Amino acid sequence: MTLTDTGTADPYPTRMSGDPELLERIEPTVWTTGAAGPIDPATLAAHDHRGYSIHHDLLSPLEVQAYCQELDRLATDASTAGVITEDGEVRTIFGVHRLSPLVAELVRDPRILDRARQILGSEVYVHQSRATYLAAFEGRGHYWHSDFETWHAEDGMPVPRAVSMSIALTDHHPFNGGLMMMPGSHRMFVPCAGGTPPEHYRTPLADNEIGVPSTEHLTSLASAYGIEQFTAPAGSALMFDANLMHGSGNNITPFPRSHIYLVFNSVENTLVKPYAGTPPRPAHVAARDFTPLTR
Repeated sequence: MTLTDTGTADPYPTRMSGDPELLERIEPTVWTTGAAGPIDPATLAAHDHRGYSIHHDLLSPLEVQAYCQELDRLATDASTAGVITEDGEVRTIFGVHRLSPLVAELVRDPRILDRARQILGSEVYVHQSRATYLAAFEGRGHYWHSDFETWHAEDGMPVPRAVSMSIALTDHHPFNGGLMMMPGSHRMFVPCAGGTPPEHYRTPLADNEIGVPSTEHLTSLASAYGIEQFTAPAGSALMFDANLMHGSGNNITPFPRSHIYLVFNSVENTLVKPYAGTPPRPAHVAARDFTPLTR
């Protein structure tokens, strides 16, 4: 095991040579201890067991329309920082809650903030926010990965006490590149082989082999846990654990897919030096302002 900057052993070593073995997760998935919140006990228990939960009708049709217009504005603004393009098309805009007052309100909305607090059992801050687009006909998917593996290696997130919320702004069908998940896989940490090149975050996940699990590990996980897909109408949201194995296929349909992606981290799990030994990623990709969110 490597040592962190606090002098303690790293429980989740990754980005190493050879063929690293799967590791059992140490920490819980749902950290709340009976605290009240908008998630009912059955959904909370399912989230704990499967690593994700679906929340229908989180946003109204009018709200969905407003956020779509706001993201269109950001995508067409040449001065927008944090824009990642693929083949000349905007694919991702990082830091949208800092670029848009409308999204800044969204992360503090009780429908969203209180769910994150309930799952993580603490006050939270936004580790990362982004808008993601999967264009019609030519949208490229994301290969299988665990977000926590990247956040641990490249950002210095100590443990997987973080939860993501993907809010659908278009209908997510089974055929337009919807997110696929391996339910229950969040209980296993999948180390990845290889070093971490500079500015790795700029490279589309489909084009590299860094932070990507081996085919042997993916086969083992899929055999043990199966694969499910997030399909839901616009306005629905998917909350999933930081360590859940997930990915998406290409979109060759006429139906684009877009969503707002918000990552909440516990204020008791703030970042240290990146475990991969690389410089910290930019603040619009991995925030180092750990101020708790408030209304």
